[in-house]
Amino acid sequence: MYDIKALYEAESVQDAVRLLQEHPEAQILAGGSDVLVQIREGRRAGCEFVSIYMLDELRGVSIDEEENIRIGSLTSFSHITKDPIIQKYINVLGEAVDMVGGPQIRAIGTIGGNTCNGVTSADSASTLTAWEAIMELTGPDGVRRVPIKDFYIKAKVVDIKPGEIQTAILIPKESYDRCYGHYIKYSMRNALDIATTGCSVNVRLSEDKKTFERVRIGYGVASPIPVRAPSAEAFINGKEITDENIKKFALTVLEDINPRDSWRAGKALRQHISVVMAERALRECITLAGGEVNG
Repeated sequence: MYDIKALYEAESVQDAVRLLQEHPEAQILAGGSDVLVQIREGRRAGCEFVSIYMLDELRGVSIDEEENIRIGSLTSFSHITKDPIIQKYINVLGEAVDMVGGPQIRAIGTIGGNTCNGVTSADSASTLTAWEAIMELTGPDGVRRVPIKDFYIKAKVVDIKPGEIQTAILIPKESYDRCYGHYIKYSMRNALDIATTGCSVNVRLSEDKKTFERVRIGYGVASPIPVRAPSAEAFINGKEITDENIKKFALTVLEDINPRDSWRAGKALRQHISVVMAERALRECITLAGGEVNG
């Protein structure tokens, strides 16, 4: 049923790195929710795999000594949604990954696999982009950290060097402190479908709740890779929370996104959806943060 040339079971992160060096053509196997389907379809037939699925050291959510939220790359979607640290600081990420597939997929699928696939439609991608995530990669030369904006190189290509595996995803304190986020997924069906477009916004309001202190917005399927909308962010940061500013913010995202035509949706529709989602997500964030829209 599955055409696999060889399967090597890693006993630790360093063992996985060693196996990848010894078998340079081998690919990483984590949860397998995507890979096994691709093998069955013949797209990865005859491949060698290094399985890291048994490495519990790569599971779980914690806050490290630098006050980063650290998410192990093998942490499942269902674990992320229920984790108390995620619920307290970045609940929007739990909400986003809870839209992946069905319960079985969320139980086996991992945050590392979702990002390392490199697809712009991944439900975690726009939220992690908006929260300025940092990818931790471990390889023959040790550990390196790559900002998510540099991790995605082009469609389905990410910055993972030979012999490296992604070991964690970090959310810096500056990116989550006093921030509230909301994710909107537009798809053809409400369940078991990939995003036609995904939009994730998070905000930090001023102490008096009258001004946007910090706004970040990330998109999936608005470009070949997950992207931010820096022009829109620059426009809204420091401005008063008014209806006019919110609408202008939403329209400004068109300066930064470049969605494609596909059988799922045309470019013009994706542009329209992106504007609508930006406004709706920002308004929801304001409410979550305890603010109100004036004027």
